Amino acid sequence: MATIYACSSGAARFNEFRQSLPGVSPTTLSERLDQLEKAGVVERTLVSGRPPHSEYRLTPRGERLAAAVAGLLAK
Repeated sequence: MATIYACSSGAARFNEFRQSLPGVSPTTLSERLDQLEKAGVVERTLVSGRPPHSEYRLTPRGERLAAAVAGLLAK
């Protein structure tokens, strides 16, 4: 849930997720993002440049899930 919340709060690159989620190891974060991508919650886009990097964004399914997470956090 924290990864989804971080994405909905503006995290797009791997290091932005790491800053938003202190205490989460890079390996665990990479696994979670991969799982969320496979579940259709986030999509990863490869961005060419120097250095090339990936950006993540919520899919429509992920946006609905993020709204539910925000509702849980508001209670």
